[in-house]
Amino acid sequence: MRKLVCLLAFSAALVPGLASASALEQFKSFVSSTQSAKGEFTQRLVTTDSGTNKPKVSTTSSGTFIFARPGKFIWTYTKPYEQVLQADGDKLFIYDKDLNQVTTKKLGNALGSSPAAILFGSNDLEKNFTLKEGTPKDGLEWLEVTPKAKDTTFDHIGVGLRNGLPEAMELKDSFGQTSMLSFTNFVKNPAPPSGGFKFVVPKGADVFDN
Repeated sequence: MRKLVCLLAFSAALVPGLASASALEQFKSFVSSTQSAKGEFTQRLVTTDSGTNKPKVSTTSSGTFIFARPGKFIWTYTKPYEQVLQADGDKLFIYDKDLNQVTTKKLGNALGSSPAAILFGSNDLEKNFTLKEGTPKDGLEWLEVTPKAKDTTFDHIGVGLRNGLPEAMELKDSFGQTSMLSFTNFVKNPAPPSGGFKFVVPKGADVFDN
């Protein structure tokens, strides 16, 4: 699935005092204490089978991520195909290795009400989202996140937390599809990548500005 659905979570050391905290308490603590992070992700796209009306996994992908607030990240798909989505705080670059093609977009205010803002955006999340407690499941405390903007693609966003860290996200869009993300090997506030978040166009790549 060649699109940005943003966004991630993690496993790491226990955060003292948060093991039994509510999802909202854990999430606010995570946001306030995490300026940057890196880790690995697995993403599954779940659709409804037209014949049986049952959910089925249509696409599975995986890769790595690193981000620094606000608006800087490198989201790298390694399987089943290689693709990089990178933002430097001003522009978003989407690089398709198979096509050797780069598409650029102005980041602007688009990040504000998108799912990516939950991890990559500013700390003022309640400006763009309504946050409330969800129902615990799969050993996680869940937070329900509803975009305040009316023109967003996503009808519902869920964030699953444990020990003060996000471990999963569910993104349900207006087309009836659900993207399920899980995160591992999470490291909070790591050293920045050696090249920073400045995107370097690969040799010979075609560049398209949107």
